[in-house]
Amino acid sequence: MTGIIPSAGARRAITVSVMLAAMMNSLDTTIANVALPHIQGSVAASADEISWVLTSYIVAAAIVTPLTGWLADRLGRKTVLVWSIIGFTAASGLCGLATNLQEIVLFRLLQGVFGASLQPMSQATMLDMAPPGEQAQAMGLWSMAALLGPILGPTVGGWLTESFTWRWVFFINLPFGIIAALGVSAFMTSQPQAEPRPFDLFGFGMLGLAVACLQLLLDRGQTQDWFSSTEICIYAGGILFFGYLFVVHILTAERPFLDVALFENRNYILGCLIGFLLVIMLFGTLALIPSMLERLMGYPVVLTGIVTAPRGIGSMITMGTSGYTLKRFDPRLVMTVGFLLAAFSLFQMSGLSLGMDARLLVISGFLQGMGSGMIFVSLSLLSFGTLSSKLRNQGTAMFTLVRNVGAAAGISILQILSVRASASVHSRLVENIRPDNPVLGRAVPGFDFHNPVAVAAMNGQIDRQAAMVSYVDVYWLLFIVTLMGMPLVLLLRAPRTAMTPDQQIHME
Repeated sequence: MTGIIPSAGARRAITVSVMLAAMMNSLDTTIANVALPHIQGSVAASADEISWVLTSYIVAAAIVTPLTGWLADRLGRKTVLVWSIIGFTAASGLCGLATNLQEIVLFRLLQGVFGASLQPMSQATMLDMAPPGEQAQAMGLWSMAALLGPILGPTVGGWLTESFTWRWVFFINLPFGIIAALGVSAFMTSQPQAEPRPFDLFGFGMLGLAVACLQLLLDRGQTQDWFSSTEICIYAGGILFFGYLFVVHILTAERPFLDVALFENRNYILGCLIGFLLVIMLFGTLALIPSMLERLMGYPVVLTGIVTAPRGIGSMITMGTSGYTLKRFDPRLVMTVGFLLAAFSLFQMSGLSLGMDARLLVISGFLQGMGSGMIFVSLSLLSFGTLSSKLRNQGTAMFTLVRNVGAAAGISILQILSVRASASVHSRLVENIRPDNPVLGRAVPGFDFHNPVAVAAMNGQIDRQAAMVSYVDVYWLLFIVTLMGMPLVLLLRAPRTAMTPDQQIHME
């Protein structure tokens, strides 16, 4: 496969278009969360029913993401991107027009199907059209779109919901989708694959079923009380059964769904592992902080968005300057500094308390944003810098899938740890709330154990203290996980400094 680097004007137009596509997709992973209570009231759904608005999108995207690499190889990347943007934009409009639960769940499922290819194909496009020596800058720009979406999603979603209606969290995609579709269609060239791989239906089916079971387990585990539920046990069995069949198939089939050469590239495998740990740290804190601020500190939605905004500013700074930084420093060194910043921010967050002001959160969020940006851009460059361009469509698709699974796993695991730690701390604190405790008598003189209002107020304060202790414990755990991920950087190979014939830039 050979090709040419687009002109500077075409590169700029394509860059804007694919960044808008990636931003739309990443924004939709979190923007609907804030509007969920409003949607629930509008369509008269129960708490369990409304959760399918999120679950349908997540599961559909997880199943289709591995398929996007094969589709791009078969049909051409431009064709896949254009139709994915059109389908995602149309589904977004239909979500905003939905009048009942069944409609919005169906349209969210379509959003997931069409949105699955937006991030991997936009990343592959940015890598392929970047001139030699400018891939770091390209990955910095793409990373801004991929990471800022989840960071800004709660803020944008809260503002749209409060200022207009929940329908605008979907309508906001329409102008950006139209611009992205027109830009990709007008400026991106299409080249057919010389030797398209045959479609491995069995391999795709087994992988899709295993991933669907995993996402359903992670998404519904908390509400179904995990493995005490028959439903969750069925999902766990499906993960093991379908996952086993998939692994055996790709190791024995002549032309499996995934090219085994992907798993022979050390940087790519390590990149997937580090990316998995990164999104646990990033999305875990993103999921916990708004809940902590709103439930324990009484922050309104808009103020929560303002307090968490410095995280996005820090990411923008390091991603925006990555082209300059990575030309002068080894990406492994930059990634190590990013890990240190992220770890230090989590160490700071382990000192949070109910009596704090917003300053500590602003500083730690800014540092974590800077660290995440340094890690993510360097990781993308190292993961794909040694990977053949023939494997780039499949590689970016699986890279995205691993990140998405990591984000879902991180949120689910940290939430269950937080809930259980809070219950444990609450039980220990309640043990000391008794009339014969002299410490309680000095702290709250005259407390009436027979007054239900006073007892309820005391229990509310215990709930807040227990929840805060559980959040601090989780931040300590994330601090340790981040430190554990640092040695993996030492195993990465330095990226190539020159383009090989196999890496000749092409547009598919």
